Amino acid sequence: QVQLVQSRGGLVQPGGSLRLSCVASGFTFSSATMNWYRQAPGKERALVGSITGGVDSGAYYIDSVKGRFTISRDNAKNTVYLQMNNLKPEDTAVYYCMTRPRPSMNNYWGQGTQVTVSS
Repeated sequence: QVQLVQSRGGLVQPGGSLRLSCVASGFTFSSATMNWYRQAPGKERALVGSITGGVDSGAYYIDSVKGRFTISRDNAKNTVYLQMNNLKPEDTAVYYCMTRPRPSMNNYWGQGTQVTVSS
């Protein structure tokens, strides 16, 4: 059974930092691409970035978070991280981790974590 369990978010001042984590189980984590999405109030859920699995793991980010957000993974802990620095009010959203372990499988989502950036 695939499960993704996310850490808590919180309230952060503009310019602050926060790290989210997502612990996975029920599939071969090391080979799976892991994704972070976010859904801002009144908007659709949208991709923030991804990190591929395997030996040549690499990360992708949307333009608005490049240079501020970093996605990393610890395969020994079956955990993917989203490090968010220099947070802005427009980063306020519910953040979700997501994976599709194999092409034939469904998309699996974490429970979501609220991140609020406000002074």
